[in-house]
Amino acid sequence: MANDLSLDLEELRHLQSIAKRPRVVSLISSEIRNLEKQLNDAALVAPTPAPSSTNLKMASEPALKYTTLGSFSWDQDTDKVKIYVFLEGVDQEKVETEFNRMSVDVKFHDVNGKNYRCAIPKLNKEIVPEKCKVLVKPTKVIITLIKASKGNWMDLHFKDDKIKPSLDKERDPMAGIMDLMKNMYEEGDDEMKKTIAKAWTDARSGKGADPMKSF
Repeated sequence: MANDLSLDLEELRHLQSIAKRPRVVSLISSEIRNLEKQLNDAALVAPTPAPSSTNLKMASEPALKYTTLGSFSWDQDTDKVKIYVFLEGVDQEKVETEFNRMSVDVKFHDVNGKNYRCAIPKLNKEIVPEKCKVLVKPTKVIITLIKASKGNWMDLHFKDDKIKPSLDKERDPMAGIMDLMKNMYEEGDDEMKKTIAKAWTDARSGKGADPMKSF
């Protein structure tokens, strides 16, 4: 519509320039003012073009894949533990660490085109996360863990050292003897069966307190 008005306005101005009679010039001038007003009104209500969005959603990055480093060596003193990861081409700036009181997770990014990971989900004992560090060498990486308490670790990984209570403690001692004699009786020859029967009979009659003494 605005384009049509502009064309009409242009043609009226042309006619105005060649018109000679006052009445005609007045009519053309009046129509020109009318069209100019319409064009101005149209410009005011024209929708503003929506700005191109600069917040385009970035394509979600695919989850990184890691090769787990299950083989490494370690040693310790009373204050710290050192883990030695033999890996070449590691960039110190591309090492990601996560130290917690009872766990370690170290990631090595873009090592000859691959990503590696050394993780211990549950350590033998507690460490001091803020004091732990990673040092990259040309042919290996040294992960230093500071112990929360001095002493030696029996292993790098957590192990349950609690001794399970023996169920035999609540069992009647004679029950074990009876089971043993029963097995011997069932598996033994005739002579063994006679001996066991006699020992058990003597024990029950009070002649022998311990039937196993007959053997």
